[in-house]
Amino acid sequence: MSLKLTNPIFTDENKAREHLEGLLWPSGPVCPRCGLTGDGVNKLPVGRSKASKKHPEGKPVYGQHYCNACRRTFTVTNGTVMERSHIPLNAWVAAFHLYAASKKGFSAHQLHRSLGLTYKSAWFLAMRVRESMGETNPGMLGGSGKIVEVDETYFGPGKKTINRKTGKLVRANGTGGKQKVVSLVQRGGSVRSFHVENADTATIKKIVHENVSRETKLMTDEAQMYPRIATDFAAHGRVMHSAGEYVRGRGSHKHD
Repeated sequence: MSLKLTNPIFTDENKAREHLEGLLWPSGPVCPRCGLTGDGVNKLPVGRSKASKKHPEGKPVYGQHYCNACRRTFTVTNGTVMERSHIPLNAWVAAFHLYAASKKGFSAHQLHRSLGLTYKSAWFLAMRVRESMGETNPGMLGGSGKIVEVDETYFGPGKKTINRKTGKLVRANGTGGKQKVVSLVQRGGSVRSFHVENADTATIKKIVHENVSRETKLMTDEAQMYPRIATDFAAHGRVMHSAGEYVRGRGSHKHD
């Protein structure tokens, strides 16, 4: 992933602000509190923040507007994930670009290295950007004639136990202590994943019922809990991992 640093919106905070204003306010500034626009909003000259040790004369403040109805000032960041942040706007714009353009995700460590921020700032920035990219009002997955695949997975180190023969502390077999994630995948559509305390029948049933339309065909593996979970749905298909089958319905694939 290469970041085009030649673009001034990634290196100049004022250019980044102008870029954001063009995206969020294509028809002119809009008050985030009352929605007033047009002649009811005035652009203010460059101001100064309160004096500090680092900026004895105050730091220049750009992009302020005044709402004649609310009688308060605002900027393009008010009402967004960027509000009250001390991270430069060009870093925000660069982070949004990286996360939107990356096919395999982008970690806070990568952001820290790419933008020259402290890891603490990069982590904060990554969390805010990811949160803003989530669905605000997600509907139900699936529907008539559609298929949603349901599966659970376990990752990370499990619990440790004492080996009776050697007396050494070793990793125990099974899923104890591991992180548990339940995922719903609509074929040709969205994916939703849930970090859960227990990947048991009650937990997975609640997730499936709250997120998948009843007209949907569910596809699962051979786990004994899934027939009980799928009883309220239009149909239920199962792939046979024990027979080397991992996909059904898009051309079966078997692994030797």
